[in-house]
Amino acid sequence: MKKEIGYEDIDQARKTLGLEEKESIKNIKKKYRKLALKYHPDKCKSGQREECEKKIKSINQAYNIIMDYCFKYEISFSLEMVRKVEDGEYIKHHREKFYHRWW
Repeated sequence: MKKEIGYEDIDQARKTLGLEEKESIKNIKKKYRKLALKYHPDKCKSGQREECEKKIKSINQAYNIIMDYCFKYEISFSLEMVRKVEDGEYIKHHREKFYHRWW
């Protein structure tokens, strides 16, 4: 049975990846790649390989949690939704849901 992901999981994943509370998908991927290269077991010194393997596992898990969360949102290209985004109403609504844990 797959565990439900909650706010605490997402927040911990965000911190593991060094993300701010607001990030673009582009920046999430950029920060993930930087950490993945830094802690890749093949790049680590021989004495630190085991530590790097643990670290890269937590980085990958955090990235998967964050990306699953990001891709759960449906994106609408309807005229009504585009106008809401332009007005900031849509983003305000989702930001309030995120900070009040209403997912």
